[in-house]
Amino acid sequence: MRKVLNRFSEKLVEGLLMISGTVTSFAVLLIVVFLFREGFTLFKSSPIEHHNVIAVNTGNPVSQLDAEQIKNIFDQEITSWKDLGGNDAEILTFTINNLGDYFSEEELGSDFEFLPEKISFLIDSIPNILAVFPEAYLSGQFKGKLVHVDNIKLSEFLTGKEWYPTSEPAVQLGVLPLIMGTLVVSLFAIIFALPIGIATAIYLAEIANPKLQKILKPVIELLAGIPSVVYGFFGLITIVPMIHDWFNLPVGETALAGAIVLSIMALPTIITVSEDAIRNTPRSMKEASLALGANHWQTISRVILPYSMSGITAAAILGIGRAIGETMAVLMVTGNAAVIPTSLLQPVRTIPATIAAELGEAPQGGIHYKALFALGCILFIMTLLINIYIQFIASRKKLKK
Repeated sequence: MRKVLNRFSEKLVEGLLMISGTVTSFAVLLIVVFLFREGFTLFKSSPIEHHNVIAVNTGNPVSQLDAEQIKNIFDQEITSWKDLGGNDAEILTFTINNLGDYFSEEELGSDFEFLPEKISFLIDSIPNILAVFPEAYLSGQFKGKLVHVDNIKLSEFLTGKEWYPTSEPAVQLGVLPLIMGTLVVSLFAIIFALPIGIATAIYLAEIANPKLQKILKPVIELLAGIPSVVYGFFGLITIVPMIHDWFNLPVGETALAGAIVLSIMALPTIITVSEDAIRNTPRSMKEASLALGANHWQTISRVILPYSMSGITAAAILGIGRAIGETMAVLMVTGNAAVIPTSLLQPVRTIPATIAAELGEAPQGGIHYKALFALGCILFIMTLLINIYIQFIASRKKLKK
């Protein structure tokens, strides 16, 4: 009877573990599918927000514009139709907010019932006009010509250098500054954290006396539980003013500040995982190395570290994941400037910080909302590729041995 109960208990535990693993894997898969589904709908959307259309006079030869050209027109950087392949005439821009300059309230009607007709008349009567207005105001007898605007392209999204997701009338969605900012801050955070973390792990596992180990290890593990916003406040109050004074900068919120804060945040994970891997080195291997005449440091560098390299690799992966995905601390200390960084002493903006700062203000289903999901897809792919690369490097080292 007891054997039957034991078998039943084992089967029950196995079943629960299988169900738990299946549900977790399915949930993760659903999250990834949802993320990519929402993100890739961006590339089926026009950069013209709020169901607006762009129209010109029928005599105007220009029939197609892109988002950058539209932005330059409304920023007064392009002022002549000749620059767009049209006639040598000044561009006159018109939006729905300019109606009062052309028509009285009586002409538009008490409920704006004459608005479609008046817009059609205005575009027909002004040869050099460029009009942006809601599609709902297109009349059945519209006398102008609609300008075609291409959908947002993946290549332009990835290589664009301007991130203005709320600009009117055409959004500018260039994520290259955000990608570069994320990579720079994360890369230097790991460069700072990894050597210090591995050195600390070696000290705790092989050199420190047991009493000191019992004090340091809980303190280091406690650091991993501190909320990221606390690290952000620490960076804002301590590291940012320090960088500002040392380098005589206008502002201290820079990529360097973000890298230092992230390196501090990644240290507990790197130290803990690396130390566990080092401690798992068989005692027999250490004793054999020492018996052959190697000293303590030679044993550490030539026996212990190579044996525990898989664990150290896992620590590096977890540290990079913490650095790339961190939000609040980076949001507080990097300056949030969407520009391509040319120096560590420059303000930058990262992908996680952009998502955190802007998602709450993005209308659900709009271009801005979809663009933030597309940023999430990029972040997912970046993390995946970095993890695969580190695993590849680690496996090559194993094969060489």
